[in-house]
Amino acid sequence: MKPLNMIATGGIQIEAAEGDSESRTITGIAVPYGVEAQVSDGRRVVIEAGALPTEGKNPKLFMNHQPEQAIGTVTKRVEAADGSGMTFTARVARSSLGNDAMVLASEGVLDSVSVGITPTKWTMKDGVMHVKAAKWNELSLVPTPAFDGATISSVTASAESDPDETEEPTEQVVEETETVETEAPVTEAAAKPETIIPTPLFASAPKASRLPSAAEYLAAFHIGGEVKAGVERQILDWKRENQSPIEAAAGDETIATNLPGLLSVPVLGPVYQELAFIRPIVNALGPRAMPNPGGNSFVRPTISQHSTVTQQANELAAVGTQSMNVAANTVTKLTLGGSLDISYQSIDFTDPNGLTTVINDLAGEYLLATEGVAATNLLAAATSSGVWDLTVTDFMKSLYDAAVDISTTTNRMPTHIMVSPDVWAQIGQLVDSSNRPLFAYTGGTGLQGFNGLGNANLGTWAGVNPLGLELVVSSKLAAKSMIILHNTAFEVYEQMRGMLSVEQPSTLSRLISIFGYFATFKANATMIRKITQA
Repeated sequence: MKPLNMIATGGIQIEAAEGDSESRTITGIAVPYGVEAQVSDGRRVVIEAGALPTEGKNPKLFMNHQPEQAIGTVTKRVEAADGSGMTFTARVARSSLGNDAMVLASEGVLDSVSVGITPTKWTMKDGVMHVKAAKWNELSLVPTPAFDGATISSVTASAESDPDETEEPTEQVVEETETVETEAPVTEAAAKPETIIPTPLFASAPKASRLPSAAEYLAAFHIGGEVKAGVERQILDWKRENQSPIEAAAGDETIATNLPGLLSVPVLGPVYQELAFIRPIVNALGPRAMPNPGGNSFVRPTISQHSTVTQQANELAAVGTQSMNVAANTVTKLTLGGSLDISYQSIDFTDPNGLTTVINDLAGEYLLATEGVAATNLLAAATSSGVWDLTVTDFMKSLYDAAVDISTTTNRMPTHIMVSPDVWAQIGQLVDSSNRPLFAYTGGTGLQGFNGLGNANLGTWAGVNPLGLELVVSSKLAAKSMIILHNTAFEVYEQMRGMLSVEQPSTLSRLISIFGYFATFKANATMIRKITQA
């Protein structure tokens, strides 16, 4: 979760504490409860009553959320008597920066405060983050508010150490970090909850927009949800503030070469994307995490010879004995990546934003490239179980022959049938002796199946279920490919490194690349069977 910035203002009473060298304090309301505010990254946030702790380690006092500008400590945290918010008292250190802070506060330059918190519990409602609990890390003096009602009520300055302090009413801002509790997003493919790790929030008023880096965008793209939406809002805000009203189709590299004739032409909707960036084989088999530590390869052990158990011929007779051997198989990591040098004209003069389009396309091409490696290596790892002459009878024989070849030595049955799109079409068109579909069209077409061998749907690759095997169709498999396997026989490993972005001032461009490490391993060729065509 990205930091939130929230600030509020109010009148400040300034007092001089004659003779009290320790009286260098700032008092006020750190944050009002139940008040909605839009923070610096565009998100809307509400801090609920009781969200901020009053016990534990005292938060530090910073200027503008900069740890290197620490000026003191929050010494008192008390819930307001009416439950309207969190009040605070902070002591300012006797340092040059602390003296400056007291002067700026007393003169109304820094008239607000802002909390920095790490959310631990929150909910989302109608696009608004409701913080229920948080770790309070720091409080900062800031100039601009986000929350109305979060004000500094008084500044007490020691006359002994700060003789030049003026005693004029000023305002101070309280910045607050919120903790939000949300339901963890569910991944469609795995249907498992995704853990969201709390990250610091800084509550301050919206600032001048900043174009996110490619790495920030990709990270938000993978997290999804409100985080991705926040980055997209950040891009739109930056464009509204910085680019001219000229609109053009999203570009790739340069205006002259890649975006001819589109300047000043309104474009409707995002760029049309004809490719589906999917990885059927990779998703069906993994991917597994790449082992650590680093190195360009790793060892995957397998049993090359099992021990043995035999029947004893008679009393005191020797039983069978055979060593179990473990092979050290070396798996080599492959590096896959791509890059583009994007001119700032392509970023600034395009709508939808050219940078967004390029990042999405690079990420999608990475997925297709890794699927291609998996498909090629899987086909190379397969052992032949015969030839299919394209008849229904021989199709059934081919499936069972492959199942027998797998189960004879491993006692396992196949789990998947992986085919190229042309073979998927051939399977779907198989009919029995009465010209009835072997795999009935039950996917909403209204036809009822006469054969109980499986089901089919012309509109999806996932519909065919030949004899209980899970069908996987990958366009990266070579034509006429049919592989029957047990899903433990072939392993896929991946370490996605993400995006790199380098600004190039001399060419007014941004060089963006995406890369990752990828590897496959043939664990058992006996359980990977291919059926060729006559």
